[in-house]
Amino acid sequence: MAKIGFVGLGIMGKPMARNLLKAGHELTVYDIVPEAVEEIAAAGAARGASSADVAAQSEIVITMLPDGPEVEQACLGPGGVLEGARAGLLLIDMSSISPLAAQKVAAACAAKGVDFLDAPVSGGEPGAIAGTLAIMVGGKPEVFEKAVPVLKCMGASVTLTGPVGAGNVTKLANQIMVACNIAAMGEALVLAAKSGLDPEVVFNAVKGGLAGSSVLNAKAPMAIARNFKPGFRIRLHQKDLRNALLAGESLKVGLPLTSLVQQMLLALMNEGKGELDHSAIVQFIEQMAQAEIKKPA
Repeated sequence: MAKIGFVGLGIMGKPMARNLLKAGHELTVYDIVPEAVEEIAAAGAARGASSADVAAQSEIVITMLPDGPEVEQACLGPGGVLEGARAGLLLIDMSSISPLAAQKVAAACAAKGVDFLDAPVSGGEPGAIAGTLAIMVGGKPEVFEKAVPVLKCMGASVTLTGPVGAGNVTKLANQIMVACNIAAMGEALVLAAKSGLDPEVVFNAVKGGLAGSSVLNAKAPMAIARNFKPGFRIRLHQKDLRNALLAGESLKVGLPLTSLVQQMLLALMNEGKGELDHSAIVQFIEQMAQAEIKKPA
């Protein structure tokens, strides 16, 4: 069992930390929200006073934060992980951030003798709770092997995708496919609904064919039931697509479909829908068509 520090106890980090505790690891946690720290402390974790304090007590530190600026602040800033880290510490950032930001943090870690992996996840809150996340890792193979037993406490699949930054490139590819799939599903089911068909019947008819997917199986029932309780929020998916577009621009890769769906997400955020589940992408299509994905009257 390892001495693990965990920084970032949000919608994803909290259940991930719980799964590390369930696996028997010794855990020290920190978050800028004291109530989140108290909740995980009640489950058996020690309280850290800062990211630096967490690092000073740990062999492995995991960060799970909203975006690159928060990761840089928590790792490189005053009171950050590297301030409390000793040579030989392993820092695993499981946030979804820009590959360039991951490489910046990795370079700072290397200067202090700290190993680094970027290891973003897919599966949303349900996957974090169940411990079935798909974890996409970038880093050195020997460092990855050291981290695998810990990562398997939180995920059903753990894959080394390449050097540092590759984990986040893979996550961006994942987010492009998920977002465009939800948007296409929205167009298809709105068309069916406005034609007078029952969208649930259409969903059941196509899910076993080539159009079937994990995204369709997870998100179509939510749209049909008008259940947009967040498993993964629109504002976070918008952030991921923004990072994908920035990466595409730096590599001169055009991402026209990604750009279009990112604009849909921005429009929904401007309507106050940023905290809804990303299945609510369908609401953008519904507004244009003046029709909802629901059973016919």
